[in-house]
Amino acid sequence: MSAAHVRRGGGSRARKPTKVSVPKKIAKKLPVDQRRANKVAALVFGAFMLAIVVVVGVALDIPAKAERAAGAAVGKAGFTVSGYQIVGLNHMNRTLVDAVVTDELRRVADSADSGKVSQAMVDVAAIRNRLLGYGWVKDARVSRRLPDTLVIDIVERTPAALWQSQGQLALIDKEGVILDRVPVDKMPDLPLLIGPGANAEEQQLHRLMDAVPTLKPQLASATWVGGRRWDLNFQSGEAVALPEGEDAAKAALTKFARLDRDSGLLGRGIVRFDLRVPSKMIVRLPRAPGEPIAPAPQQEG
Repeated sequence: MSAAHVRRGGGSRARKPTKVSVPKKIAKKLPVDQRRANKVAALVFGAFMLAIVVVVGVALDIPAKAERAAGAAVGKAGFTVSGYQIVGLNHMNRTLVDAVVTDELRRVADSADSGKVSQAMVDVAAIRNRLLGYGWVKDARVSRRLPDTLVIDIVERTPAALWQSQGQLALIDKEGVILDRVPVDKMPDLPLLIGPGANAEEQQLHRLMDAVPTLKPQLASATWVGGRRWDLNFQSGEAVALPEGEDAAKAALTKFARLDRDSGLLGRGIVRFDLRVPSKMIVRLPRAPGEPIAPAPQQEG
């Protein structure tokens, strides 16, 4: 074979990569030299091509398909879900947690060709988000335990009081979050808050009663009046009307507790103590049997 034949096409030379360059007329107007302008142009062009690849990949659902394929491969390797464990459940109905977990496992099984549930395909974040929608659940952690188990760790809220509103009873925590409905015949031994919006003021009531430790065990219920103040009802039958504002209510209640400790105000048959007027205590006494509600008008003559 002749050298001329080789030069004409018998051999092939490697193609040089295409260079991105800025026209000299434009480069002269830029504050950088030609070489640096070419480098910047190449970076911009590369970023543009990468963006196109990403857009095409998303449009063709390539990441999701790759994720499903990887999850299926993990399942075929033996890392499937054969059961789950629930930890930290004390008060919440277990069937609610079971329903959330089994819904997710069923979704994964329906999307798999083999019908098996691959651990990698289970959306643990979705399970957690659904569990956080229940009042009892303060926090939840969902994890995979190899080779074949899910662990659902529940952090429950602690019941702090009962809330009665519109004829219904509900358990609430110290933040006023509704935990669960409660039948009247199964009321736990907790303070009773009464009235619209009383649950949102549970922390205020808690602070007020913490300031009077001698009265706190005797509290039977507390009524949130007009969205402004509290009426406290004690186990001995008396009601104490507090003024508006937490500071004013705390000062009045602290003074009342001191008087009760010194003189024994509670348990003497008084119906109501009104502390709404600063520096005063208005007392309502029970009426005697047969006593008229209003005094009879005097007769002339």
